[in-house]
Amino acid sequence: MIYLLLILFFASLVAIIIMIGRKLAVIEHEQILNHEEVLFEIPNLEKVKHFTIRNLKKYGHAGLVGTMRLYLKSKNFLRNKYEQIKIKINKISNETHVNGEKREISKFLKVIGDYKHKIREIQHKIKKEENL
Repeated sequence: MIYLLLILFFASLVAIIIMIGRKLAVIEHEQILNHEEVLFEIPNLEKVKHFTIRNLKKYGHAGLVGTMRLYLKSKNFLRNKYEQIKIKINKISNETHVNGEKREISKFLKVIGDYKHKIREIQHKIKKEENL
């Protein structure tokens, strides 16, 4: 694959050298032909300037209005979603409290919590004894 790329590179390099060599040969023998064809007509520069400025203003204002609309719509959308999420979180937290009282935690979770608490107390006692 790399050899193919190298061959193509050197082939194009040789072709460029041949084209430049032909141009130099023509220039040396002063056989330059002034035969240039204009493919398109260049419009008046003032017209182009006026047209460009007018379009820039028009599309600039349209872009600014579009950007402001997008900003306000996204801001309102995010605000509404934030409120909905806040309401859902409050519902979930209120479900844990039944009539203002905490709901009963399962016995298994209580036992695990008690063991963790006891283990922490033992670890603190061990650290205090090590420091003394």
